[in-house]
Amino acid sequence: MAARAKQARVSWRDQVPVGEAVLSAPSDSFVWRRDDYPLPRSVWNVHPECEIHLIRNAEGTCYIGDHISHFRPGDLFLIGPNLPHNWVTPLPSGETIEGRDILLQFDEQKIRDASCLLPELGEIERLLAAARRGLRFRDKARDTGARLLEEIGALRGIERIARFLDLLGVLSGAPESECLSSFDFHPVLDVNTSRILASVSQHLAENLSTGVRLSEVAQIAGMTETSFSRFFKAKTGNTFSRHVSALRTGKACELLARTDMSVTEICGAVGYDNLSNFNRTFRIVHGMTPSAYRKLARV
Repeated sequence: MAARAKQARVSWRDQVPVGEAVLSAPSDSFVWRRDDYPLPRSVWNVHPECEIHLIRNAEGTCYIGDHISHFRPGDLFLIGPNLPHNWVTPLPSGETIEGRDILLQFDEQKIRDASCLLPELGEIERLLAAARRGLRFRDKARDTGARLLEEIGALRGIERIARFLDLLGVLSGAPESECLSSFDFHPVLDVNTSRILASVSQHLAENLSTGVRLSEVAQIAGMTETSFSRFFKAKTGNTFSRHVSALRTGKACELLARTDMSVTEICGAVGYDNLSNFNRTFRIVHGMTPSAYRKLARV
């Protein structure tokens, strides 16, 4: 039994994690979302952001670094930057679990930068350091943390960031936590993939408002359009067109929240030449119309 468990740990460690692109709206400090399972991004993945992850209504096996264990409904995790992870629930083909996961992804450097002005935030530093091995919370910290994480999704503005800090405070003061991955775990990194995705991201950032062609980014990657589309989906868990839509509507969120530009003007500024297409895409990505988002952002 012990030999088989050791073999499973080694074989999992040898797999290259998929790099997930975490896209927060410029007007938001973090990403919050509720996910069905499975999704294309429900894979062994890694990203530079920290992730607070709640399993709402399923059981299965979690893989965090070189840690493997069973998870149950209500389990709450904190995953540090660049620590590969995945939660697997065996399902018959075609079956879906609605709202299995709630995720909150944030840049830990923003917390450290803010602590220079707000020294009280320095209390979270120990939590961030421990998260590099992955944490699972138990008892009161798990239950309170899960409730706060659920509540954040319905909030906006100052209330939203205040509840986020409440959540970090609860987790940082929790004795009821378990470190998961081992000290000496180092993920297998694909340097070439990281280089290609970084070049593509830079090109997108520089050309988002003027239009982005698949042929251009495929050329940057040194691939055919078909090969690049397949590569991008495999390495990020997302299609290239959906990724571009998320970037464009994310920029639109910033303009809606911070400027008085009309929706039509914003549509053109983020690379759309058709207002109905922009409205439809924005609703798909953000679950509401641009006008509704502007009202919420200015409450």
